[in-house]
Amino acid sequence: MSVRALSFGAVAQAYEKFRPGYPDELFSLVADYASGPPPTALSTALEIGAGTGKATRLFAGHGVAVTATDPDEAMLAELRKHVTVPTRQAAFEQLEPGAPVDLVYAAAALHWTVAEGRWPRVAALLKPGGVFAAFGSPLDLSDEAVAEDMRQAQAPFLESAGFPSPDGTPPEAEMQWPGTELLASELFTDVQQHVIERRLTMTARDYVSHLSTVSAYLGLPVEQQEEVYRRIEQVLPPTVELTADLFVHLARRTVTA
Repeated sequence: MSVRALSFGAVAQAYEKFRPGYPDELFSLVADYASGPPPTALSTALEIGAGTGKATRLFAGHGVAVTATDPDEAMLAELRKHVTVPTRQAAFEQLEPGAPVDLVYAAAALHWTVAEGRWPRVAALLKPGGVFAAFGSPLDLSDEAVAEDMRQAQAPFLESAGFPSPDGTPPEAEMQWPGTELLASELFTDVQQHVIERRLTMTARDYVSHLSTVSAYLGLPVEQQEEVYRRIEQVLPPTVELTADLFVHLARRTVTA
């Protein structure tokens, strides 16, 4: 696990306040997929990299018994303020298989896990026929002119705040990561990719506060962080429109895995 993966605890409250949650449409998508064949009840779940519990609340609120795991205790402490579920401070690679669960999922966290052995570890946590779900939602400025102004403002400090595909899949490919890896794994079947379209509106100040929870900005020296946030806010209109499409990948553990 990289140092960047452990950078969020210092901004746990801002992460909770300025990162969007997940819609009921996401739960319905996962539940419909789990209905089979073969059907999976979605009674129990383990969450990888739960953070402050944005996705935890969605699944627990629909009656799923979620165990939330995260390597950062500060993030779990914030999570416990908002939802009551069992928690475990551990990186994904530190998790030992116990009673297998119906669902393992990762909300904007899977890219922090170690690639080597990733899918055998996930499969070991799942019941045969159990469901794996990964989903995430980059927040991109919808207005390309505004986005270009922002890129220019941050250029002296940061070339890009985004993540390239972990396996090098180009953005124009029909199947994106982690679906690409799931398709290549004999441990999983029925791989699906879905997009839930979302548009959000934020004040410029709230958007900059959101950026302060992004690892690329957190990796800058403090004085550079303050300056880049100031420069970005100066070029933004008072209110910004954001494209926040939710990319969802689903797969099922093979019964013989």
